[in-house]
Amino acid sequence: MASLRYASPIVVPATSRHTATVIILHGLGDSGHGWRSAVDHFLRKQRLNEVKFILPHAPSLPITLNGGMAMPGWFDIKTLGGTMEQLKAGLIEEDAPGILRSQSYINSLVQAEISNGIPSERIVLGGFSQGGAMSLFSGLTSAVKLAGIIGMSAWLPLSGSFKSHLPADNLNKATPVLMAHGDMDPVVRFEWANESQKLLSSEGYDVTLKVYR
Repeated sequence: MASLRYASPIVVPATSRHTATVIILHGLGDSGHGWRSAVDHFLRKQRLNEVKFILPHAPSLPITLNGGMAMPGWFDIKTLGGTMEQLKAGLIEEDAPGILRSQSYINSLVQAEISNGIPSERIVLGGFSQGGAMSLFSGLTSAVKLAGIIGMSAWLPLSGSFKSHLPADNLNKATPVLMAHGDMDPVVRFEWANESQKLLSSEGYDVTLKVYR
């Protein structure tokens, strides 16, 4: 997997002085293009002239859940069945190397924005489904303080070993985290989001779970 290629992200520049950046990670099988229309909608409806949006593309890799077929993914998914307790206990196999590889790539996007003069406290990391899982993991384990973290239809991957991936100063323990999930989600079970929120809240993280019924 060392040769995986990350294509250049879609960049939607700020239309006035650039003071903040939002990075949105797409779901399994999608690309950054899948979020372009949503960003255009945000820009029409909200006063976000100072915000730059970055829409990265996951590399193509074999996905076990889809019979080994290659498709854009941040990491391999073996199954979306089972319970969160099984996930935490390591009874459901997770692609730790893939998760950490994508974490490193996402961190590089954040660092590039900092190098371009945007304070880390003005950077929001968000994502949908598998991308939301990566935004939660990468954001909470980030070595720099972020403005906010968003996980839509997502869960916390590597939850059983999550603490071992935290930086010593745990800069994002007080960073606002928004999780949004439908209670009848047919792909990512609501239980995974609900239990992820409970786990993080029990550890003192500032997590809000918005449930759509």
